[in-house]
Amino acid sequence: MMMRDRGKLVIWPVYLDQTKSRSSGRIISRKNAIKEPQLNEIKEAARQLGLNPEVEPEKAYPKSWWEVSGRVLVDDNGPKSVIAKQIALAIKKMRGPESPAKS
Repeated sequence: MMMRDRGKLVIWPVYLDQTKSRSSGRIISRKNAIKEPQLNEIKEAARQLGLNPEVEPEKAYPKSWWEVSGRVLVDDNGPKSVIAKQIALAIKKMRGPESPAKS
Protein backbone atom coordinates (compact mmCIF):
# COMPACT_ATOMS: atom_id res chain seq x y z
CA MET A 1 0.00 0.00 0.00
CA MET A 2 1.30 3.42 -0.95
CA MET A 3 1.98 5.82 1.88
CA ARG A 4 -0.12 8.94 1.74
CA ASP A 5 1.73 11.90 0.31
CA ARG A 6 2.60 14.29 3.10
CA GLY A 7 1.45 17.84 2.51
CA LYS A 8 -1.02 16.85 -0.22
CA LEU A 9 -4.82 17.02 -0.28
CA VAL A 10 -6.91 14.73 -2.44
CA ILE A 11 -9.50 16.50 -4.57
CA TRP A 12 -12.06 14.10 -6.05
CA PRO A 13 -14.27 15.45 -8.86
CA VAL A 14 -17.35 14.53 -6.77
CA TYR A 15 -16.31 17.19 -4.20
CA LEU A 16 -17.06 19.89 -6.76
CA ASP A 17 -19.97 18.30 -8.63
CA GLN A 18 -23.21 20.26 -8.50
CA THR A 19 -25.18 17.20 -9.60
CA LYS A 20 -24.10 15.20 -6.51
CA SER A 21 -25.61 15.41 -3.04
CA ARG A 22 -23.65 16.09 0.14
CA SER A 23 -24.18 12.47 1.17
CA SER A 24 -22.64 11.20 -2.05
CA GLY A 25 -19.53 13.29 -1.54
CA ARG A 26 -19.97 16.96 -2.48
CA ILE A 27 -18.17 19.13 0.08
CA ILE A 28 -18.90 22.65 -1.18
CA SER A 29 -22.21 24.49 -1.48
CA ARG A 30 -24.32 23.90 -4.58
CA LYS A 31 -24.04 27.52 -5.64
CA ASN A 32 -20.23 27.29 -5.68
CA ALA A 33 -20.20 23.82 -7.21
CA ILE A 34 -19.94 23.11 -10.94
CA LYS A 35 -21.61 20.57 -13.20
CA GLU A 36 -19.56 17.46 -13.96
CA PRO A 37 -16.04 18.73 -13.30
CA GLN A 38 -13.37 17.09 -15.46
CA LEU A 39 -9.94 16.02 -14.17
CA ASN A 40 -8.14 18.28 -16.64
CA GLU A 41 -10.23 21.27 -15.47
CA ILE A 42 -9.42 20.53 -11.83
CA LYS A 43 -5.73 20.16 -12.71
CA GLU A 44 -5.67 23.43 -14.67
CA ALA A 45 -7.53 25.35 -11.94
CA ALA A 46 -5.18 23.97 -9.27
CA ARG A 47 -2.19 24.92 -11.43
CA GLN A 48 -3.50 28.49 -11.76
CA LEU A 49 -3.86 28.60 -7.96
CA GLY A 50 -0.25 27.44 -7.57
CA LEU A 51 -1.16 24.13 -5.89
CA ASN A 52 1.19 21.84 -7.90
CA PRO A 53 -1.51 19.37 -9.00
CA GLU A 54 -0.74 15.69 -9.63
CA VAL A 55 -3.41 13.75 -11.52
CA GLU A 56 -4.14 10.11 -10.71
CA PRO A 57 -6.64 9.16 -13.44
CA GLU A 58 -7.02 5.49 -12.47
CA LYS A 59 -8.37 6.11 -8.96
CA ALA A 60 -11.99 5.60 -7.92
CA TYR A 61 -13.75 7.53 -5.16
CA PRO A 62 -14.19 5.07 -2.26
CA LYS A 63 -17.92 5.77 -1.86
CA SER A 64 -18.51 4.95 -5.53
CA TRP A 65 -15.66 2.50 -6.08
CA TRP A 66 -17.17 1.15 -9.31
CA GLU A 67 -16.82 4.53 -11.04
CA VAL A 68 -13.25 5.37 -11.95
CA SER A 69 -13.34 9.15 -11.76
CA GLY A 70 -9.69 9.85 -11.06
CA ARG A 71 -8.44 12.35 -8.50
CA VAL A 72 -6.07 15.28 -8.22
CA LEU A 73 -3.51 15.71 -5.45
CA VAL A 74 -2.81 19.34 -4.57
CA ASP A 75 -0.60 21.11 -2.05
CA ASP A 76 -2.14 21.23 1.40
CA ASN A 77 -2.14 24.89 2.29
CA GLY A 78 -5.50 25.34 3.97
CA PRO A 79 -8.78 23.60 4.76
CA LYS A 80 -9.88 21.15 2.07
CA SER A 81 -13.30 22.77 1.70
CA VAL A 82 -11.71 26.18 1.09
CA ILE A 83 -9.31 24.79 -1.52
CA ALA A 84 -12.13 22.82 -3.19
CA LYS A 85 -14.20 26.02 -3.39
CA GLN A 86 -11.28 27.98 -4.88
CA ILE A 87 -10.77 25.28 -7.51
CA ALA A 88 -14.50 25.22 -8.38
CA LEU A 89 -14.58 29.01 -8.73
CA ALA A 90 -11.46 28.94 -10.91
CA ILE A 91 -13.13 26.34 -13.17
CA LYS A 92 -16.24 28.53 -13.38
CA LYS A 93 -14.02 31.38 -14.52
CA MET A 94 -12.30 29.17 -17.11
CA ARG A 95 -15.62 27.93 -18.49
CA GLY A 96 -16.82 31.49 -18.87
CA PRO A 97 -20.42 32.73 -18.75
CA GLU A 98 -22.07 29.47 -19.66
CA SER A 99 -25.41 30.16 -18.01
CA PRO A 100 -27.30 33.46 -18.17
CA ALA A 101 -26.47 35.70 -15.25
CA LYS A 102 -29.12 36.28 -12.62
CA SER A 103 -30.28 39.87 -12.62
